[in-house]
Amino acid sequence: MQAIALTDQGQVRAYNEDSTTFLRNHLDEYLVIVADGMGGHQAGDVASALAVESLEISWKDEKAGFRPGRAEAWLLHTIRKANETILAFSKEKPEYAGMGTTLVAAVCTNEFITIGHVGDSRAYLFGDRVLNQKTSDHSLVNELVKSGQLSAEEAEDHPRKNVLLRALGTDDDVKVDIHTFEWDEHEAALFCSDGLTNKVSDNDLEKVMNSEGSLKEKATELIRLANEAGGEDNITVAIIENSSASGSETSC
Repeated sequence: MQAIALTDQGQVRAYNEDSTTFLRNHLDEYLVIVADGMGGHQAGDVASALAVESLEISWKDEKAGFRPGRAEAWLLHTIRKANETILAFSKEKPEYAGMGTTLVAAVCTNEFITIGHVGDSRAYLFGDRVLNQKTSDHSLVNELVKSGQLSAEEAEDHPRKNVLLRALGTDDDVKVDIHTFEWDEHEAALFCSDGLTNKVSDNDLEKVMNSEGSLKEKATELIRLANEAGGEDNITVAIIENSSASGSETSC
């Protein structure tokens, strides 16, 4: 497999509250993480960094390989543990009270991907030249769309578009969506914060994923498009490809 993870401050924000990384174990299994922090200066970036760090520590302690059931249990446990870590930190330091973060994390093997998801950062699967969203945003606007109270078009510019119904660090009992799906060689998965998806349409995401070039070139182009469209938010993109080639690179 090959992977890339990039994050960008954007054109407006004074600092970057997103965090991302990927890690590979001795069995060529990957953990990919994207977290989008919230809570104001020095708070959102702390929350997202704590989430990533918590999962990194748990991953590095793992020695056994993953099957789907074990991957699902592991992600559920580690994401809940990250939630506890963020909550404890905010209680110890009043200046960080109220901080939180979205999270999309995936255990990736050559046979399957298991995703753990809280918030409105997203995961997509790209195969047969088609991009399919695999997560459902935990946002007020998305719930209104699902219930028929808003159309997808109305949701695009809704004033409460960024109101989250779930995030890490905001509640003792966090609900985590866990999904497992198979993937084939040459398919890819895209993970991103809403700084990308709020500015770049799914159609344009698909065009970039279909373009020639390396994973780094594709991730860079996606970030460029979001910045070109205004870049009001931080932008984070991680891509992993199920290929026989080995190698990876990251730039944050």
